[in-house]
Amino acid sequence: MIIREVNELPVTDSCDVFVAGGGIAGIAAALAAARQGKKVILAERMYMLGGLATAGLVTIYLPICDGFGRQVSFGLAEELLKLSIKHDHLDKRGYPNWIASDDPAHRTEKDPRYEVDFNPQLFAIDAEQLLLKEGVEILYGTYVSGCTVENEMITHVILECKGGRQAIRVTSCVDASGDLDLGTAAGVPSVTFKQGNLMAAWFYSCDRSGYDLQVVGYCDTPDEEKEKTGKNETAGHKRYLGLENKEITELTVDSHAAVMNTFLKKRAKDDSFVPVTIATIPQLRMTRHIDGEYTLATEEMHTRFEDSIGMVSDWRKRGPVYEVPFRTLYNHAVKNLVTAGRVTSCTEGLWDVLRVIPCCSVTGEAAGVAAALTDDFTALDVSLLQEKLREQGVVIHESEL
Repeated sequence: MIIREVNELPVTDSCDVFVAGGGIAGIAAALAAARQGKKVILAERMYMLGGLATAGLVTIYLPICDGFGRQVSFGLAEELLKLSIKHDHLDKRGYPNWIASDDPAHRTEKDPRYEVDFNPQLFAIDAEQLLLKEGVEILYGTYVSGCTVENEMITHVILECKGGRQAIRVTSCVDASGDLDLGTAAGVPSVTFKQGNLMAAWFYSCDRSGYDLQVVGYCDTPDEEKEKTGKNETAGHKRYLGLENKEITELTVDSHAAVMNTFLKKRAKDDSFVPVTIATIPQLRMTRHIDGEYTLATEEMHTRFEDSIGMVSDWRKRGPVYEVPFRTLYNHAVKNLVTAGRVTSCTEGLWDVLRVIPCCSVTGEAAGVAAALTDDFTALDVSLLQEKLREQGVVIHESEL
């Protein structure tokens, strides 16, 4: 059975740059665009910013260095790292080692990397206050449910929110949804994560020893990487694609059960153990990304790209550095849509790298600046984009380190 709808929607606002999603990539994109003097609207379905980093309790700002003493991610990637620990940080990772000296000679592969643990609630509020200070309009409790496309350009984004279904007239758009929601609605070619996600149920607890993160469940690696090592320790575990409501509900229920089981086991040994915060979004790592004009591959570490928009490192091991081509962030099918975050065009083996916080910051900043410069990313002068990024402290090529 099909119900056919015919709706007349009110156009409630307009903006220069529309950002879908308020995770780390969306935060970076909105900040970058606003700092270029543009009117920015950011739509976020939850009621806090940060996505998996905050609502999802994946509270590790992974390395912005290569593991051998060189910082590789700059600009907003470093600014947001410092914002995440504005009030405090848990000295479990490498930040103190990095601020103690600017001399890379004092940092080797034996030293902690430039990364931090952070408080998710404080980070979310600090990010919100920063966005508001820069003039970004935030729409919480707002889903991107569709768009209108004319002549390969998105003209209006359709939103679902408490006030009802409505539309916003847009000039350029950034899809930082994590699932390519806006791009899919616009008809951009995409790639799904065929392997699926394992269940994860990270939560915070408190007991007599203090406050701590309980890492329950799995953070799996792509099959492409398992084939190289010959190890598959998660074979047979249930997997979730994360693109259909019933399945996501099932994952959420399973994760809640895992939290309860962990609580009961730990309470049996320590009567002071109690959960204090559980994730309010499903902890899905990879679902769907754009099929971009270029697909970055795992083997392309230390490769120079003339259209690079910055660099990222591999959080899983020391050494690899990737320049990220601007072409991985858009597809010519929709000219005024650029992507950011874990929806970057890459092979499955590299997806596990590009999905994390520093990489979301790097691609988010580039997407935001690009969206402020043009409404046709296929015709953008990338040298102008690189110039603007350099003005914000971004280092573009590995040879410039």
